[in-house]
Amino acid sequence: MTSGFVLALELIGTFAFALSGATVGVRRQLDLFGVLVLSFAAATAGGITRDTLIGATPPVALADWRYLVVAMIAGLITFYRCDIVERLRHPVQFSDAIGLGLFAVSGAAKATAYGLGPGGAILLGILSGVGGGVVRDMLVAEVPSILRRGELYAVAAALGASIVVAGEALHLPSTPLAIGGAAACFLLRYFSIRRRWMLPVARIESTQASDQQ
Repeated sequence: MTSGFVLALELIGTFAFALSGATVGVRRQLDLFGVLVLSFAAATAGGITRDTLIGATPPVALADWRYLVVAMIAGLITFYRCDIVERLRHPVQFSDAIGLGLFAVSGAAKATAYGLGPGGAILLGILSGVGGGVVRDMLVAEVPSILRRGELYAVAAALGASIVVAGEALHLPSTPLAIGGAAACFLLRYFSIRRRWMLPVARIESTQASDQQ
C-alpha cells in the first residue's frame, strides 16, 4: 500500500473523526476553543499513539500540517453550521464509524510496513481506529464506546484491520483491499448501532447464585 494512499485514507478519516469530536463538543456547549480541541483530539489521538509505539516519530499527525488543518476545518464547520451536520441521522455515530474504518485499515497497513507481524499489526490497527473515540469520550467525561455494554466497536476495527493484514499476506492488490476492509468495518459498526447487535455480557445474577451455593 503506497504512502500516498495511506495518507489519503488518514486525512479522510481525520475529517470524519474531527466531525464526531466537534459535534460532541457543540452538544456539550463548549466554546470555540473547546470544540476545536475536541475535534483535533478525536481526529489524531489514535494515529499519534500508533506512530509512537512503532517508532515513527515525530507522529505524522504532528509533523504534517495537513492533519491539523483538516481537523480545524471540520471543527469550524461543525461549530458554525452545526445545523447542517445535525441533519445527518446520528451524525456522531456515522462519522465515527467512517473514521474507525479508515484508521483501522491505515493503521494496520502502516504497522505491517514497519515490520510488525500479523497479530501486532491487527492490534495497532484497532488502536488507531479506537484511540480517537476513546480520547473524545474521556474529555467530556463519558464512558468510551469501546467499553460500553457489548458494543461492537473494537470488534469492527479488528475486522477491518484483519482483512488488510490477511490480504497483504496473500499479496492481494492494496487499494481494493483497503477499501474492502474499511467498508467491512464501517458496515459492521453502523449496523450494530442501528440493529442493536451486541456482544454477550456476563450475567451477574447467575454468578451470585453460584457463589451462594
